[in-house]
Amino acid sequence: MESAVSIRSLYRHFLSGITEKSLNAFYYACSCAKADYSRFMNVTAGMALKPVPDGLQSQPVFLCIDDTMVAKSGTKFENVSKLFDHASHNGANCLNGHCFVSVMLCVPVWNKSKIRCLSIPPGYRMWEKTESKLELAASMVRQAMPAFSEKKNVIILCDSWYVKKNLVSIVDEYENLDIIGNARSDSVIYDLPPQRTGKRGRPASHGKKLSIHDDFTLSEEKIGDCYIAVRHVLTNIFGKRKVLAYVTSPEKGSGSRRLFFSTVFPEQLQIFCVWQEKSPLNQTGSSRMLFIPLMLYAFRWNIEVSYYEQKVFWSLCSYMVRSRKGIEMLVNLINIAYCAMKLLPYQDESFAKYRAESAQEFRFALSEQIRQQIFYVMFVEKVETNIKSNAIINAIKQMVHKQGYYL
Repeated sequence: MESAVSIRSLYRHFLSGITEKSLNAFYYACSCAKADYSRFMNVTAGMALKPVPDGLQSQPVFLCIDDTMVAKSGTKFENVSKLFDHASHNGANCLNGHCFVSVMLCVPVWNKSKIRCLSIPPGYRMWEKTESKLELAASMVRQAMPAFSEKKNVIILCDSWYVKKNLVSIVDEYENLDIIGNARSDSVIYDLPPQRTGKRGRPASHGKKLSIHDDFTLSEEKIGDCYIAVRHVLTNIFGKRKVLAYVTSPEKGSGSRRLFFSTVFPEQLQIFCVWQEKSPLNQTGSSRMLFIPLMLYAFRWNIEVSYYEQKVFWSLCSYMVRSRKGIEMLVNLINIAYCAMKLLPYQDESFAKYRAESAQEFRFALSEQIRQQIFYVMFVEKVETNIKSNAIINAIKQMVHKQGYYL
């Protein structure tokens, strides 16, 4: 129902018209009720998998991991503190507020003859300084994984903050789980161990130490927006597990280079790129199949889009409840409304025309219909007498029936 700057505002303009519950009941529901909002994630993840058509069931799904800051001017909120934010626009690199860790589920759906990713955020968790963001993100992935037990490939996408042993070790816990992530450019990487010589002594556990500037040969032409080099490596982050290391650069000669790791190998993903909606994935030929895992990293941007939409259009930052439990409950309820708007066009064919529209456009159209129905019902209830109202009621019923609704 448009923006909800607070529970009080939502109650005043909407909830009070459809329920006899008091305002305090809704505050109690957020802060004191025993509802387990952590289960919202499992339910949302399960519902997000249902729109995947049968022909795409074998395709990978993605779990994007990131965190976002919410600035609060007050000091009465539980767990509010000074936080470092590299993206802040207040003239400093810190803000007063909360940090939320979240995961974004991207599942494949058809868009005409192309595959597009439907992005659904299963849930949010507030970060407390007693627990690292890596451990919090890992616990959220573990909670969501039971919903993906029948999926062949589940791929975590994350930036360099999360490509650390505390999180990446989770891929060893599930056979169908992999990770593609940006890493620090100074991460220590090694060549694969040399072949056994048959001589006595302990064999080498890895080859020579590699440099992203000297030991990676960039492609002859740009692939997408940059030149790319790739090779199999070992790194302390992944232990003894062999991974692909990608190095990218916007210029062929001198210039900054970025490093990415992938536990996914191209042979697992070849079919996925045949019907891709976005280039350069849909332009990938057999000579470029080795670069597919790195191209999939672009789907991580979907979580940034979700943060923007929920903060600007869904009042994610406007909460006024003070307790940690109340804040998490309200933020996750807002998130459920956002997910519902994205999933409903795929669950009900009568709303199929909104699949290509934003969640904001669909919400506006749906809220108009809800307002009309509430107005009709309340109008009929408050008509003074049956004698005066028969003609009006009949006229309203005809209008409602034409719109496909019933009183």
